[in-house]
Amino acid sequence: MSITPFQALACPLDGDPLQQSGTVWRCSAGHSFDIARQGYTHLLPVQNKRSRDPGDSKEMVAARQRFLNAGHYRPIAEALSRAVLAGLPADTTANCLDAGCGEGYYLRELAKATRDGQSLALLGLDISKWAVLCAAKQDKRASWVVGSNANLPVQPGTLDRLLCLFGFPVYSEFARVLKPGGLLLQVDAGPDHLRELREIIYPTLKPERTGDAQVPQGFTHLSTDTVRYPLELTGAQQIADLLSMTPHLYRANAEGRARVASLESLTVSVDVRVTHLVRDTVG
Repeated sequence: MSITPFQALACPLDGDPLQQSGTVWRCSAGHSFDIARQGYTHLLPVQNKRSRDPGDSKEMVAARQRFLNAGHYRPIAEALSRAVLAGLPADTTANCLDAGCGEGYYLRELAKATRDGQSLALLGLDISKWAVLCAAKQDKRASWVVGSNANLPVQPGTLDRLLCLFGFPVYSEFARVLKPGGLLLQVDAGPDHLRELREIIYPTLKPERTGDAQVPQGFTHLSTDTVRYPLELTGAQQIADLLSMTPHLYRANAEGRARVASLESLTVSVDVRVTHLVRDTVG
């Protein structure tokens, strides 16, 4: 097993390759980006920010860390790791990006699942500096960067695997940075995901979308797997942490949040889809 930092970073200002020299990344035009003492690099130019502090807050990241480190989503991580590692050649290092890595749980679990003879160069990227800071503190083997999926600071055609979990896919960028034949693994909520929580929050649930999602340009759909299981939460803290990880934290009204806050236990359905998309070799 070999886990190393991803090196093929690109300047977020001009797209030129970045070269590391000590604790600084530089491009040929002279743009430089310091590696923080905690081990991450900020590659999100201020002009690309939509707010002063985008992404998950420090409190939301802490809630996510508690929830994921408790193992509640380990079956998802295991399914994802199997998909990443399947078919990897044993004589080369595969480059893997988690686009929207949060506090790094899924890359840490992937590193644990890597076996002898397999080699991965890992990159975790998130728009939240608090998430990337948390990830860098927990694992020094990967490269961690603050950045945006809309402008990935990654050199073209350098990735073998790209992960996007419950996030915001930008398929044109994903296609740009993946090698031909590279694999995009996308994890999305299924129709019953956290249904019991949603039934408590909202008076009525929106009808589920019908029909198959379109395959994004530049990709071919290989398969879609389902990960489904009941999850029992005990204590108000676990329930609050789960809510903090979801968009329902902002969508729910005060009454809905209060109903959730009054709970001491809750069993919810975990229902997610793992979609395998391969980067076309032409186009």
